[in-house]
Amino acid sequence: MLDQLEAIRERFNEVAQQIVQPEAVSDQKRFMKLSKEYKDLEKIVVQYQAYLQLLEEIDNAKKIIATEKDEDFREMAKGELDELLPRRDTLEEILKEMLMPKDPNDSKNVILEIRGGTGGDEAAIFAGDIFRMYQRFCEKMGWKMSLVDFTEGTSGGYKEIITEVEGEDVYGKLKFESGVHRVQRVPATETQGRIHTSAASVAVLPEAEEVDVELNMNDIRKDTFCSSGAGGQSVNTTYSAVRLTHIPSGIVVQCQDERSQLKNFDKALTVLRSRIYEIELQKHNDAIASQRKTMVGSGDRSDKIRTYNYPQSRVTDHRIGLTVYNLPAVMDGGIGEFIEQLRIAENAERLKEGATV
Repeated sequence: MLDQLEAIRERFNEVAQQIVQPEAVSDQKRFMKLSKEYKDLEKIVVQYQAYLQLLEEIDNAKKIIATEKDEDFREMAKGELDELLPRRDTLEEILKEMLMPKDPNDSKNVILEIRGGTGGDEAAIFAGDIFRMYQRFCEKMGWKMSLVDFTEGTSGGYKEIITEVEGEDVYGKLKFESGVHRVQRVPATETQGRIHTSAASVAVLPEAEEVDVELNMNDIRKDTFCSSGAGGQSVNTTYSAVRLTHIPSGIVVQCQDERSQLKNFDKALTVLRSRIYEIELQKHNDAIASQRKTMVGSGDRSDKIRTYNYPQSRVTDHRIGLTVYNLPAVMDGGIGEFIEQLRIAENAERLKEGATV
């Protein structure tokens, strides 16, 4: 591990030198790539330097215990050593986790798709609640969320809503949200006050680039139609909305959020490319998940992953058995604890199995 960390520190120093060179500053693409690498390496180097300092303090304490004749000094050193050794063990675990091969998709932006499931109007309303939950979480993370397409529910919410989320390590955090989210509450449409169970499905797709998926444009049929959503005077007067059909797979994508047909086409193409990419990614994830017990990293849309119980203000993640009793805060975007615990659980499994993603 120390050899790996030393190599990373050397690379960090190299990148630090390169990033200030005029040729790097003038080349925006190269500068952004170096900046990202610098930022990623810096996190590890900071922990590594703290680890080396800790090892030095442990050695000093051991030397005092072995050589010091004054009993008081020796007792002080023993007490210090008792504090330092657990810190060393904790830091070693952190470094091991940081050195694990990362999912190459973690740094990608995502296509976030939310659909009302079983439960009729209440399911659409819940899908709207889930969308707002992610909207608030994205705001807290400083991410940008852009609407791609939506179909409103008859009593509110959405039958379906698709958005693009851009930012740092978006897929790495949101990938655990794929699956079925279940709600237990008295619906606004219920007159008898009975608790109903409804569901919404969430799909988180890493945004595929052209190098990830090569599309043959001859395989894609493009249709245009009038927008039906918000958008000012141009709505229902120009054929700005775009529907793309990928003939080999039968996948259909549409976008009507932008006034420009070209912008809608670009957005729809991004979603189409990402859906095709996800099919191959799902095969990869299924192969990994078949060896795991928690299915944490499977992203299977049919898995019931979380229940939101309104009468008890309870939210339970079924993959890791985590329950919290602060439902209003969760629905206001406070899903960070779930994401962090899921990440820890997945990394623990990967460490145990020696798995690489």
